[in-house]
Amino acid sequence: MVKFYESSFSYDYPFPAVSLAYFLRYPNPYAKHVLSTDVIDRRFDPDSQRLYTTRLHLKRSKLPSAVLRLLPKGILGSSSDTGQSYILEQSVVDAREGWMTTETKNLEWTGILSVLEKQSYRRPANPPISDGSNDDRTHTRYGTTEVTTSTTFVSRFGQGGLRTAKKKVGVNSPSIGSAADAPEDDSPKRGFFTSWSTSSLQRTIEAIGMRRTREALVKSKDGMNVVLGRLRSGGLVEVLEGMRRDREAMYGPEGPWKRAWKQGNGIEDDE
Repeated sequence: MVKFYESSFSYDYPFPAVSLAYFLRYPNPYAKHVLSTDVIDRRFDPDSQRLYTTRLHLKRSKLPSAVLRLLPKGILGSSSDTGQSYILEQSVVDAREGWMTTETKNLEWTGILSVLEKQSYRRPANPPISDGSNDDRTHTRYGTTEVTTSTTFVSRFGQGGLRTAKKKVGVNSPSIGSAADAPEDDSPKRGFFTSWSTSSLQRTIEAIGMRRTREALVKSKDGMNVVLGRLRSGGLVEVLEGMRRDREAMYGPEGPWKRAWKQGNGIEDDE
């Protein structure tokens, strides 16, 4: 089963600011669940003048409780209790033409729900005409950036079991001469109800994922606006200072890694 979700909006900031803020958006007050961000590959193509970046985000995340209630106990093992998941992000920036595309996907629990999000950031082809006022941020002296988001949800939960069952039926199916010995229509009925319950469960999981993504997109936009506001008010220095404040608010002055090291070595924090 597959579900799609699309949305469009715009930032009241020019494309250079938005593309920079995208790479500086973590941490922010609306993304306290993001534990770390690492660049695992970055290259600049001198011919196309495009920047290619691959990053890995570690987030504090669990499967939604509504999804966990639908799954058999023990199916996830201990992975459901780790509270962390990895997100792979790939992006391409063309500063000359004024566009950026991003693609993110989850690396955990893909057998239950795979989420692929694609975003397109572009400066408008026909920017609005300024009316000369000084207090409207949407005017051309500030510029705008159009954003389109497309998200695909795919749940394959239960499909492995169905494929295995079908394979067994194909290998061990009775010959024509012994067909009368098998219960009539028993396997087709089981196959129908198993397929129906599996597809219904997949649709439910995808619907829950879609609802959670809609909520996350709102917070993502709010977080970007915080970073953009800092960039406008104090430039890169204010953005970095804001990141430091957010990091301290989330993990304390020592940061997340020293705290993790202390916990791993059984060292208690000083009172």
